[in-house]
Amino acid sequence: MSAWFDCADETQRREGLAAAAAAVLRGEIVVLPTDTVYGVGADAFSPAAVQRMLTAKGRGRDMPSPVLVGTVRAAAALVEDLGPFGQQLIDEFWPGGLTIVCRAARTLSWDLGDTKGTVAVRMPQDPVALELLQETGPMAVSSANVTGSPPASTAEEARDQLADSVAVYLSDGVREGGLPSTMVDLTGSQPRLLRRGAISIGRLREVAAVVAGAGADAGQA
Repeated sequence: MSAWFDCADETQRREGLAAAAAAVLRGEIVVLPTDTVYGVGADAFSPAAVQRMLTAKGRGRDMPSPVLVGTVRAAAALVEDLGPFGQQLIDEFWPGGLTIVCRAARTLSWDLGDTKGTVAVRMPQDPVALELLQETGPMAVSSANVTGSPPASTAEEARDQLADSVAVYLSDGVREGGLPSTMVDLTGSQPRLLRRGAISIGRLREVAAVVAGAGADAGQA
C-alpha cells in the first residue's frame, strides 16, 4: 500500500520527505514534484530500483532516465569531465531548466539503461525535489506516467497511472507543465544543443559557445 503526503502541510512535508528518502534508500520508487510535471524516481545507484521504475512506466532500457541531483558536488561526482564550458553553464543555470549530457564517470557502479557511457544530469528548482535529493543523493527520475500516456500534473494523476508500484507519493499542488529543460551535450570540444526548452540558445550563448545540434527540438523532460 502506497503512502501519501500533502507537502502543503508542513508536518506532512517533513514526514513525507523522511518517508520518501527511506523508501528510495530501500530500493523502492517514489513520486515527487519537479519544475514542470510530477516525476517518478529511484536511487540512481540501484539497478534493481531503476528497473522497477522502468517496469512501472512500461519503458524500455533504450530510453534511459536523466539523473537529478540536489547539489553541484553530487553532479561532479557522476561525470568524467564537464568540458571547457560546463562549469560556467552550471553556475549560470542551476538549479533550473538545464540538463547537461556528459561522459559518465567510469568508476561508478550503476545501470541506468542503454546510455552509451553518458549521463544526463540536472539540478531542479522545485524545493520539495531539491530537499529530497539532498537526502537521497542522485536519483534517476522520469515523468510520472505510463509510457504513451500524458505526464502527470498532479500526484493524483500519477497515482491513477502508477498505483501501488510506487511506495511514497509526495503531493504539492499542480505542476503546469510548460517547456522541458534545455539539453546540452558536453561530451565534445564544444557544447552542442540537443533539445530546445526552458533556456533559449541565445541565453546559453551569453555564457558559452553553444552550437545547435542537428534535429534539436522540444521534447518531454
